[in-house]
Amino acid sequence: MNEMSLHFERKDEGEEAARAELYAVLAMLFYAPPMQDLLDEIGPTPVEGDGILVEAWRGLQQACRDTSADQARDEYETLFIGVGKPELFLYGSYYLSGFMMEKPLANLRADLAQLGVERVDDMPESEDHFAALCDVMRFLITSEEVLHGSIATQKEFFTTHIQPWADRMCDAIRHHPQARFYRAVAALAQAFIAVEAQAFDMS
Repeated sequence: MNEMSLHFERKDEGEEAARAELYAVLAMLFYAPPMQDLLDEIGPTPVEGDGILVEAWRGLQQACRDTSADQARDEYETLFIGVGKPELFLYGSYYLSGFMMEKPLANLRADLAQLGVERVDDMPESEDHFAALCDVMRFLITSEEVLHGSIATQKEFFTTHIQPWADRMCDAIRHHPQARFYRAVAALAQAFIAVEAQAFDMS
């Protein structure tokens, strides 16, 4: 499976494992197109319950069953890589300032430094890539350090660096005429962001 490469230990244990796992899935799907083993793993897994998050997960499961790894790769390259300029951007700075590598990225890097999270040298994407932010949230949820694992730290990072723009990114993907598999991925991300925002508001 594809994984992000921010520099920290991976510890997916504890009662928040379900949240952490979903952040990890989103990180993998947005960082790079899924390999066939990931599509096969997500597609048949039964899920019980109702609500927007469950329905969005079922939508992703159906998309995984209907999509091959080659199709997912072609769609990813069309939407997020392109020739010269991508059709869609996955970077917070673009949605917050209209440009890449702007002040929102500098602010994010300062906050990551405070958390002790570093970008490794061979990581091709900047830290404000949506997949990287999902992986940071996964890290915060599963960290055994008091500062990282606190709800207050998670809320601050989420409300500062994800919530202000991720919904617009998901809308752009869902409404793009060439999005099929990633329409379902964006729907899941959007539902999860809404659930997380509501939970943090109540904390």
